[in-house]
Amino acid sequence: MIGSRKETLMKLNPVLDKDGLLRIGGRLSSAELNEDEKHPLIIPSSSHVATLLVRHFHEQSAHQGRHITEGAVRSAGFWIVGGKRLVSSLIHNCVTCRKLRGKMQFQKMADLPADRVTPEPPFTTVGLDVFGPWTIVTRRTRGGSARSKRWAVIFSCMTTRAVHIELIESMSTDSFINALRRFFAVRGPAKLLRSDRGTNFVGACKELGLDTDKSATGKFLQEKGCAWTFNPPHASHMGGSWERLIGVARRILEAMLTKNAQTNLSHEILSTFMAEVMAIINARPLVPVSTDPESPTVLTPAMLLTQKASSVSAPSGNFSQGQLYGKQWKRVQHLADTFWKRWKMEYLSSLQKRSKWTNNQPNVKEGDIVLLKDAQAHRNEWPMGLIVRTVPSGDNRVRKLKCGS
Repeated sequence: MIGSRKETLMKLNPVLDKDGLLRIGGRLSSAELNEDEKHPLIIPSSSHVATLLVRHFHEQSAHQGRHITEGAVRSAGFWIVGGKRLVSSLIHNCVTCRKLRGKMQFQKMADLPADRVTPEPPFTTVGLDVFGPWTIVTRRTRGGSARSKRWAVIFSCMTTRAVHIELIESMSTDSFINALRRFFAVRGPAKLLRSDRGTNFVGACKELGLDTDKSATGKFLQEKGCAWTFNPPHASHMGGSWERLIGVARRILEAMLTKNAQTNLSHEILSTFMAEVMAIINARPLVPVSTDPESPTVLTPAMLLTQKASSVSAPSGNFSQGQLYGKQWKRVQHLADTFWKRWKMEYLSSLQKRSKWTNNQPNVKEGDIVLLKDAQAHRNEWPMGLIVRTVPSGDNRVRKLKCGS
């Protein structure tokens, strides 16, 4: 190591100036530059003076990157041996730079919850969200037409990935309960409801007053024997299974509205469009379409819901091909058994891989200072917070926490 440092200095041709300081002799003595640029002062990177110089010129250059900071140090007449590593280290630990350009904290992707991987009847466990609004014509008047808004509640089955959509007239508690009652009447009561406190649903929660302990919604759910689980705030990725389906529904509806641009949108027309959107989403393949001629059918949620075109009900029993021509209930059960076998072999195995967040990351700890991301504000305006409590998951990795100001 000593030999390597000596060789580095020899390449710089060091000389002593009149003050006894070590400077670079170099080969630029004939250049039209000032003395500091031709013969910079040599400073070892391990010295405290080098650290102070880099910090000073880093602030002078408005917290720019390594290249600009190192250029400012060199232009001032200082040659820091091993300066690249020192500059990179100081920029990495600079609080201002981390606030301006630091990456978001993440943890290794968690395992899927049990209700995503357990065969159950459709809509036993449901994720829901509210999206919209759309402006519709409610009635004709002498001056033109009266207009109002409509929203939609999407109910997504966590197991079969089927979708049910209900329109609501307002963001009130009564309107939401009516949509929930219609959903339970058509699809049957659910065992567990999941919803996201983040992004577009957090506003609906405030309007609906969704407190499962006190509100009318909570009383209604208690009567149905249904539990409600809320995801942590600002964690929309935990509801990604139904957030993605909202994007699909929006794209399908936009295509329908573009095709029918001349149609005055009414509640009846919007309700019809939503039913068609629901049918298109439920007819989507859950797994890549096979080119095998022995398996011509496509695995879709509609197979369970409509019991048409190789569709089914709930998993139970082993049935042979010959029983298809017997009683109708045996035919349905055979189709159900076929669906759930393919669901386990084809769909469930496709959930094994982690598409991102594949590596373990250090857990944040109580007492850490963090920057709280706010999608509605500029990064310079993001507030700082103190972690007051962490909530480790089953694998002892922290994915939920509580911050104080």
